[in-house]
Amino acid sequence: MFLTVFLDLVGFGIVIPLMPLYAERFGAGPVAVTWLLAVYSLMQFFLAPWWGRLSDRVGRRPVLLVGIAGSALSYLAFGLAGSLGMLFAARIVNGAMGANVGVAQAYIADITPPAERARGMGMIGAAFGLGFIFGPAIGGLLSRIDPAAPFLGAAALAGANGVLAYFRLPESLPAHVRASIPRRETGLRARLRTVIASPPVLRGLFAVSFITTLGLAGMEATLSLWADRRWGLSQEAVGYGFAAMGVVAALAQGLMVGRLVRRVGERRAALLGLALAAVGMACIPLAPSPAWVLAAAAVFAVGQGATVPSVSAMISRQGGASEQGRVLSASQSLSAAARVVGPWWAGIAFAHVGISVPYLAAAALALVALGVLAVAVRGGEVAA
Repeated sequence: MFLTVFLDLVGFGIVIPLMPLYAERFGAGPVAVTWLLAVYSLMQFFLAPWWGRLSDRVGRRPVLLVGIAGSALSYLAFGLAGSLGMLFAARIVNGAMGANVGVAQAYIADITPPAERARGMGMIGAAFGLGFIFGPAIGGLLSRIDPAAPFLGAAALAGANGVLAYFRLPESLPAHVRASIPRRETGLRARLRTVIASPPVLRGLFAVSFITTLGLAGMEATLSLWADRRWGLSQEAVGYGFAAMGVVAALAQGLMVGRLVRRVGERRAALLGLALAAVGMACIPLAPSPAWVLAAAAVFAVGQGATVPSVSAMISRQGGASEQGRVLSASQSLSAAARVVGPWWAGIAFAHVGISVPYLAAAALALVALGVLAVAVRGGEVAA
């Protein structure tokens, strides 16, 4: 399962940093480029809960195989695209089929006892992080061959991943267990009810997660375009830059966050992370050279690495043992919504206000999230 998720995220990491520059070859402006990124999250917002519910009924394995096959086809369509419309169609398919990470988490829950579950989920998180280190670096290398080569490479990798999963990945959810799983409502209204009916502390944490993701999504959607406009960086250089950020974020989450949380607690770790993220994002457009851009991005990556796990842990503990799935699903839906809105506003700001605006606005949003967290969760840690 680790290898399946790792290969899936390597393909994803190959494509994401280079997609904006690739789309410009088909006449896409900043707004169209950011919508190309946002449409993936829009499809995820509506369909990811449905894929999870389907995997409860038919099993994890077939849903994972369909998701991998859909990724391979969409990457192939990207590499062979002859128009911007085909790029959008491929991206819509990619988002609609993108159920792999959520279903992979359910797979781990099926095969691990409760005492080992955190370790199993940690392996999925590690595969996710490693994919975003190796993927951009591989994409940068492949772009030397041809601008379309990274997308064709991602398609080949997804195809190999599908073959591996078909022969080596067994079903984790037996038929008799699938038959006993109760049907749950996972539609938009159910997710909205979860958010609205939550206690004030949990609503505050949802708001922190949404606001933080909103700024992050806007920054990520325009970073490749900004690097090209500001410094004239190639696809290869952009891929290496994203890989470097992935290394810093992985080191921060793997080596720093656990120690920081044990020392100061989840709330203070998240507050410190938001402050660092705000400083890093504000310094990116002010950097005098690409080397200083990487330094500012590293500060941001450390801050993000401290914020996301701490806020997720607080949200999870607010849900209690029997409500974690419902609460975390609501949080993921809000994050998906932020990843739709974030690129949209950032693309408009980048095109019509200034190329530095998405980063300064993201820094301001991080400070707003810091204020919400300071007010919403006062007097120490979130109650278990």
